[in-house]
Amino acid sequence: MLQELLVAGVAAASAAIVYVGAAARVVKQYERGVVLRLGRLKGDVRPPGFTLVVPLADRLHKVNMQIVTLPIPAQEGITRDNVTVRVDAVVYFKVVDAANAIIQVEDYRFAVSQMAQTSLRSIIGKSDLDDLLSNREKLNQGLELMIDSPAIGWGVQIDRVEIKDVSLPESMKRSMARQAEADRERRARVINADAELQASKKLAEAAGVMSQQPAALQLRLLQTVVAVAAEKNSTLVLPFPVELLRFLERAQGQQPPPDGSPRSPE
Repeated sequence: MLQELLVAGVAAASAAIVYVGAAARVVKQYERGVVLRLGRLKGDVRPPGFTLVVPLADRLHKVNMQIVTLPIPAQEGITRDNVTVRVDAVVYFKVVDAANAIIQVEDYRFAVSQMAQTSLRSIIGKSDLDDLLSNREKLNQGLELMIDSPAIGWGVQIDRVEIKDVSLPESMKRSMARQAEADRERRARVINADAELQASKKLAEAAGVMSQQPAALQLRLLQTVVAVAAEKNSTLVLPFPVELLRFLERAQGQQPPPDGSPRSPE
C-alpha cells in the first residue's frame, strides 16, 4: 500500500513538473506577451517576467516594444517640377499596444514598410526639387504624419522619419553645377563692380583734395617713385606732371625776346 502511494506521488510530481515545464514562459523586459486561448484574446497583456499558459490551449505571442529602425528602400519618382529623383529614408517606430499589433494587422513591420514606401513616393510627387534638397525638415514632418495616421490603429507609434539621400541624374547634376558656377560668377562681378564704384568715389575725393593743394600731387608722385624703386627694377618710368609743363610754358611766354625788343602780343 505504501509503495503504491509512493509510486502515485512520484507520478503526480512528474506530471506536475511536465505541466509546469510545458506551461512556463518567460517574457523579457523589453517584450510584452499576448495570449490567445483557442484563437481568442485571453486577458490583459502579460508583463515582463515569469508567466504560465495552458498547454495546447494557449499560444503566447511575444511583441518587442523597443524602437525599431526600418530603412525604406530608395523610391524613384518625378517631382512637381518634372525632375526624376531617387529618395531613400529611414523610419523609427515602436509598438505601444501589443494586442492591436498582433490582432489588427498580420505583420506590423511589413505594413509599416509598405506604408512608408507609398508615402515617400507621394511626398516626392508633391514636392519641388529645391524642397527635397533644402527643406527636408518640413518634408520629414509631413512624411511622419502620413505614416502615423494609419499606424495608430495597428498599435504602432511612429517616432521619427528622416530622408537620408536624394539621388539626381548626372545631367541634372551638371546643370546644377553650371547654375551654381554662373551664380558665383554673377556675385563676383557685382562685388567687383561695387568695389570699383567705392574706389572711384574715394579717388574723386582724393582728386578734390589734391586740386586744392598742388604740392600734394608732387608728394604722391614721389611716393610712387619710391614704391617702384623698391622693386629693384632695371628700368624706372618716371611720369612727368602736366602741371609742371604748363608752368614752364607760362614761364616761357613771360620771358622777353633775346634782342631786347618788346614781345608783340599774340
